[in-house]
Amino acid sequence: MGHIAILVHKNASFENSDYILNVIAETWRENGWQISVLQGPQREIAADLAILHVDLTTIPHDYVEYLGQFPKVLNGRITDISKRKVSTNLVRRTDGYDGPVIIKTNRNCGGQKEAQLAAETNGLRRRALAVRRRLPWSTRGQLEISEYKVLSTPKEVPYLVWLNPALVVERFLPEMREGFYCLRTWIFLGDRETNALSYSKEPVVKSSNVVRREAVPDVPEELRQVRRKMGFDFGKFDYSIVGGRVVLYDTNRTPTLGMIPREQYLPRAQHLADGLKAFL
Repeated sequence: MGHIAILVHKNASFENSDYILNVIAETWRENGWQISVLQGPQREIAADLAILHVDLTTIPHDYVEYLGQFPKVLNGRITDISKRKVSTNLVRRTDGYDGPVIIKTNRNCGGQKEAQLAAETNGLRRRALAVRRRLPWSTRGQLEISEYKVLSTPKEVPYLVWLNPALVVERFLPEMREGFYCLRTWIFLGDRETNALSYSKEPVVKSSNVVRREAVPDVPEELRQVRRKMGFDFGKFDYSIVGGRVVLYDTNRTPTLGMIPREQYLPRAQHLADGLKAFL
C-alpha cells in the first residue's frame, strides 16, 4: 500500500467531519494506506496520490500550484463549480423565457462555506458578515438552501437579483413522481458509484426534507459525458430527468453525508473506496 494526501482548506476540519471522503478514507486506512490530511499548501510531501478536497466553489491559485508536486491528483481539474460555470439552465432578464424559475447563489451550497471560512479568518470579516446577514436576501452573497426562491415567472424576480452577481436565476425544471418532487444523486469515485432517487414534498429537495429514498440502477450516458468533460474523479452530481431530458442541478467535489447516519453509509463508502484502483 502507499500514501494518499488529502488537501483541504487551511481553516477547515476534516477528521470527524461528515464528508463522505472522510468515511472512505477510514476504509483506505483499514486496508493499509497511509492518509495525510494537509490543511492548505504547506511543506513538500512524498505521496503516491493527492485528492483536492477544498470545500470552496472556486479553488485559490496557490492550492492548484501546490498540487503540481504530486504524481497523480484526483479532481485537479475541478477548480470552479459555480453555477455560471456549470449550469445550462441560466435565465437572463432579456432572454424571453417565461416559465417557472428558481433563484440560487452562484456559489455552491448557498455560498455558506465561503462565508464561514471568511468569518473564521478575522474579526472584521466576521462583523461584516453579521451585518450582511441582516440585509434583504436579494442583496446578499449567501443564502440558506431554504431561502432559494421558486417563482412562477422571471417577471416576479426582484430587480436587485438581476444586479446581484452573487445570485443566479435558473429555469425551474423539477422531476415529479406520485405528487412528489424528486432529486437524483449520483456519487462516484473512479469506476465505483451509487445512484439514488429521493422524494420530497418540498420543491427544493434536500436531505432534511426527504421522505423516501431508493436506489436506481442506471446513470444517463449524457451525465457521464459531462463528468468526463469536466474532469471529475470523485464527487456528487444532483440531477433529474424531465421529459426524457437530463437536468443537472449541481456538481460537488466535497459531498457530505447529509442526514444519513455514518454507520448506515459505511457499506456504500466501502464500495466507493474500491474506486481508488482505477487511478493506480
